[in-house]
Amino acid sequence: MVTIFFSSIFLLLLALLTLADGGSIGVNYGRIAGDLPSAFKVAKLLKSQGIERVKVYDTDPAVLRSLSGTGIKVTVNLPNELLNAASRKQSFAYGWVRRNVVAYYPHTQIESIAVGNEVFVDPKNTTGFLIPAMKNIHQALVKFKLDSDIKLSSPIALSALQNSYPSSAGSFRPELIEPVFKPMLEFLRETGSYLMVNAYPFFAYESNSDVISLDYSLFRENPGVPDAGNGLRYFSLFDAQIDAVFAAMSSLKYDDIPLVVSETGWPSKGDENEIGASLDNAAAYNGNLVKRILTGEGTPFRPKANLTVFLFALFNENKKTGPTSERNYGLFYPNMQKVYNIPFTLEDLKNFRDESSPGSVVRDSTPMGNGSGQSWCVAKDVGNDKLQSGLDYACGEGGVDCRAIQPGSTCYDPNTLQAHASFAYNSYYQKMGRAAGACYFDGSAYVVTEQPKFGKCELSVGY
Repeated sequence: MVTIFFSSIFLLLLALLTLADGGSIGVNYGRIAGDLPSAFKVAKLLKSQGIERVKVYDTDPAVLRSLSGTGIKVTVNLPNELLNAASRKQSFAYGWVRRNVVAYYPHTQIESIAVGNEVFVDPKNTTGFLIPAMKNIHQALVKFKLDSDIKLSSPIALSALQNSYPSSAGSFRPELIEPVFKPMLEFLRETGSYLMVNAYPFFAYESNSDVISLDYSLFRENPGVPDAGNGLRYFSLFDAQIDAVFAAMSSLKYDDIPLVVSETGWPSKGDENEIGASLDNAAAYNGNLVKRILTGEGTPFRPKANLTVFLFALFNENKKTGPTSERNYGLFYPNMQKVYNIPFTLEDLKNFRDESSPGSVVRDSTPMGNGSGQSWCVAKDVGNDKLQSGLDYACGEGGVDCRAIQPGSTCYDPNTLQAHASFAYNSYYQKMGRAAGACYFDGSAYVVTEQPKFGKCELSVGY
């Protein structure tokens, strides 16, 4: 049992190191279109744009051959319609992995397999096949000695959450917890893998544009949205959605599982009733998201989580059904011209600016006023009720060690609520990595760039 435990910890650390390169951007290469360029032309396009990761929705031989020798990391997909067979027959799983993975690896750098896609909303009701299929495919990887190199996951839609607002209340649908989420998260932990999540702030904005601001949805400057449950303030809808998933995992005691955003995007065109679907908004969302990810900022709840994000999608796909937006998520037209200009690499970021935004596109959570990059969080003089509430949260649910402000301890004097709250607020702020929104506490706190001192108690810059 001890050996299994340390093996699982090693695999999780390996997964975190693999993904934590300051954030990574990939693209989804969908092909539901009749006018797309050849796979080899697409491979050259990806290389020319500096795109280092691509996710496909099948294992098309022409696509996998075209990516051979490019150095581009590839995520392939076992489609939903094959889950039944993969779950029932180990021999099917062996054959599928041999034909679709072993035949191309390592020249084609397959790094992961998405087993199914948004299975819980599949009208063919394939949910019951998911976990057995994942285990059988994993056994096939073990057989071919690829289980350390290639990870398995299954992209979930945000509709798998029972609650997503506020983020701190994030929870999975009750009927999916025991049969699916607990065994899947345990499998991901044991194999050192990560949860794949498809997140589309566009859908939330489109349906709730009367209460969700466009700036909040596009990573632009905005007042932020406070979350009373965790004391954080959110400055983007994307962060709020991702942290709702982190909170759902944490509620099941799986807060050590990394997360990959397997799909996200914004349409450049839509029907008249598709509020927010426009070229300018698509450019702002995707461009600001890329900037946010490549500069290595995590989420307020997981400030050190350098995310890997796959943009949806590489091309506009003219044979997709549904509203106009479905055919207009592409970053490129089929002639390989950009639909709009956004960065894909750190070098590209040097010339990027969200032209429609008058201010900075991403709020900097760490003021630089003292030239050292250090900052602290202190309490405002706003009245005892707010300060006591914030103090109670930081020392309780916030997990801060508040023994230093107990009678006789180093920071007990001065014995004032503002001084004690400042100690607790700052400890929480430092614990959260000085994340955006971690110094708010219902408006009773603010950030300073000179080290505060209360009596003989100097507030620390670390936790």
